[in-house]
Amino acid sequence: MTMMKTTHFGSNRSYCLSKAILVYSDGQEAFATVHEPRDSPDGGPPYLDAGEPLTMDFLRQLTKGLGQTVQREILPANVLARTPDLIVWWTKPQQRVMFYSDSSDGRTLNGQVFPQPPLVFRVCGSELAIRALAESKRPTSQTPLMFAPYWNCDGAGRVCQGSMRVPGTLCLEAMKAWEKAFFESEFTHAAIGARLTTHPESFLGLWRDLTGSAEAFPAELLVKSGDTLASFVQGRED
Repeated sequence: MTMMKTTHFGSNRSYCLSKAILVYSDGQEAFATVHEPRDSPDGGPPYLDAGEPLTMDFLRQLTKGLGQTVQREILPANVLARTPDLIVWWTKPQQRVMFYSDSSDGRTLNGQVFPQPPLVFRVCGSELAIRALAESKRPTSQTPLMFAPYWNCDGAGRVCQGSMRVPGTLCLEAMKAWEKAFFESEFTHAAIGARLTTHPESFLGLWRDLTGSAEAFPAELLVKSGDTLASFVQGRED
């Protein structure tokens, strides 16, 4: 493959190759080098000069040039983690309306108000995942998380969005919009791989008993997910 030093996108923009990154790996560990493109002295194809180790300063400049920067913001107390493509936050217990599709077994619960447990929300790109907390306090990295007691969530907490109106931005101001989008969408089905509650009559029995309740969500009816806040932020289960 012949290396090109310029390329065009559309008819009005021309880009010149300024750097090249080569990644070396033995299958377990990897390192990268940065190279300058050089014109061949004999008029042949351009070539890459000797490389230098990839540095964090270069990566910062690269991500800034690609638009992957996070605006400097004062983080609210409920924010647990923040990167250019991820936000994780938690919410205290509160009352919320829940909606169920007419075709689901939960249609008799549609539009009722229910007490909710404290929750942890994770948005990565356009994917939403949710876990619950056994206690209403800010979790630490090693806090065990519980399954969120809702339909439409799989064993890893990922939400099947269906017709959910997903916010178009990933910013601090969008956190409330993500919560609203989740609770204002319809719960339609139970996902495989998650036991949602220890209630003797399972999911429908839990929310039926909590219909219109002014009391707090019973934490003893939550089920341990097997992961911690740290593993949830990383997107993996222990």
